[in-house]
Amino acid sequence: MGSSSLLQRAQALLRIRNQLARECLAELLAVFVLILITLSGSAQTVTTSETKGNFLSAYLAGALAVMVAIYTAGGVSGAHLNPAFSLVMCLLEQFPWWKFPVFVAVQTLGAFISSGAVYILYYDAIWHYSNGTLTASGPRETASIFATYPADYVSITNGFVDQVIGTAVLIVGLLAIMDTRNKAVPKGLEPLVVALLVFSIEVSMGSNCGCPMNPARDFGPRLFTYVAGWGAEVFRWVKGRGQGRG
Repeated sequence: MGSSSLLQRAQALLRIRNQLARECLAELLAVFVLILITLSGSAQTVTTSETKGNFLSAYLAGALAVMVAIYTAGGVSGAHLNPAFSLVMCLLEQFPWWKFPVFVAVQTLGAFISSGAVYILYYDAIWHYSNGTLTASGPRETASIFATYPADYVSITNGFVDQVIGTAVLIVGLLAIMDTRNKAVPKGLEPLVVALLVFSIEVSMGSNCGCPMNPARDFGPRLFTYVAGWGAEVFRWVKGRGQGRG
């Protein structure tokens, strides 16, 4: 009885009652999980020279990561995971504008922290593969583990259009899945359907720029590579690099 009472007291002390704080922590955890699985899929592919993974396995990891992330935070924060989705919810008056910058900051922070976790997880592999040099270009570049980069034939204009169209398809698909007037997705399986949506976009629109479709997913990890030693090159439009994998 004593240990049970002590546990209940500890739970009471740790319980977060502020709704915004609960939503932010849920969103942070969900994005952390999302990026951890997504980037790990890329890291495994890159650092093994595609002997233990390829673009398809990396895309699948990213899609399934979305499913896990939605199950993680869907009941608390709605599992936005993506500033683009949060913006659309604001425009549709389904999410308050004052929460928008808070969610964007939390989503970006979650992606940044998760990038650090992937770097630690694959630290030896990254340094072994890169021959001790962290670069964003060349045959042994490793920046594409974390962020997405254009193929060598893609212009800035085409890259912009690519991301607008890919993100638009994602948002339209999400809104269709959420629309109660449409044929309903079986309750509890919505995250799986969203994962299939993401996977369909990745395997059909991923060749140009790696198909991030999420500003926080790209900027958070890119910022991490900048401060972790890859340098300012990660923010330049340099072609001929690995593209990132979803």
